[in-house]
Amino acid sequence: MASQEIDEVDNSPRRGELKHLRFVMQAAFSLFCLYSGYCFYLFYAWASGASRFFVPRPPAVEAFLPISGLIGLKQLLLTGVYDEIHPAGLTIFISALLLALFFRKGFCGWICPVGFISNLIEKIGLQLKTIKRIPVFFDILLMSLKYFLLAFFAFVVLLEMDLQAIEEFSRSPYNLVVDARMLLFFIKPSTVTLWCLSFLVFVSFFSRNFWCRYLCPYGALLGLIALFSPVRVKRDREKCIGCQQCEKVCPGSIRVAAKDSINSPECLGCLECVAVCPVDDCLKVSAAGRQLPALLLPLGILALFFSLWAWAQLSGHWQSEVPLEVLQAYYRKIRM
Repeated sequence: MASQEIDEVDNSPRRGELKHLRFVMQAAFSLFCLYSGYCFYLFYAWASGASRFFVPRPPAVEAFLPISGLIGLKQLLLTGVYDEIHPAGLTIFISALLLALFFRKGFCGWICPVGFISNLIEKIGLQLKTIKRIPVFFDILLMSLKYFLLAFFAFVVLLEMDLQAIEEFSRSPYNLVVDARMLLFFIKPSTVTLWCLSFLVFVSFFSRNFWCRYLCPYGALLGLIALFSPVRVKRDREKCIGCQQCEKVCPGSIRVAAKDSINSPECLGCLECVAVCPVDDCLKVSAAGRQLPALLLPLGILALFFSLWAWAQLSGHWQSEVPLEVLQAYYRKIRM
């Protein structure tokens, strides 16, 4: 069987291009996040009175406020009112949900900067041969942690917070300055924060994508939504030569070579398995039973994400409505 299938090996550069495209997309979004964070630092310095030079507040930093996004989404569904405090955060949150529905965990696999950092650490760990597969029992036990965290936030926001509580939270001083608090979390971390971050980085050299796989409730939510996505990777068992290269590169540690259709909540839609498979059309992207060109997935992710960004810009749902003088007053309080 293997000797017959080797004749069908695809030596086209398309596979390498697919892998490089993911790296470039992740790197571009990560660099943009760093740039936005730097601009926000300059804005915070001005608003808190530490600098005389004004730099506009970059709305993109609200991407790191998923809890505000969840609360804003519930408010939108209950009242039809779009979040005026962190509208960009709500837009990005909705984008991530829609990406999961149509393109699996496309936000995690192609956009998220935390995922990009995890991928870089994973590649180093693979080169050093320190990455190990955790026994199934402990793997499932650890994976349950992110679902417990997701259940906790869902219980608090979706069940416990009524409309009055949501509106009070939206107008609260904490929500007004949560972006600045996030900034201070990174530039002035506590000892506990440093130890936790150091642990996460260290353990990621031994366990693939430790944060994303075991602790990220955001990724857990997107994974559950992705179960309903029509897009998935399918394996042709007749063409499969059993090389298991797909399993070696899968960031979600999915047993790809043992499945005919990949519909796991851990599937990022990253196409790493498709890119590394040596047999033409053994692993292919499918939607509603029809094979699609693999490049349509990342192109669809970009098209949907930037379409929602353009809509938010044009409709006034990107820039915060909070007056600058209000932010100045609250930022100066938390700086003292």
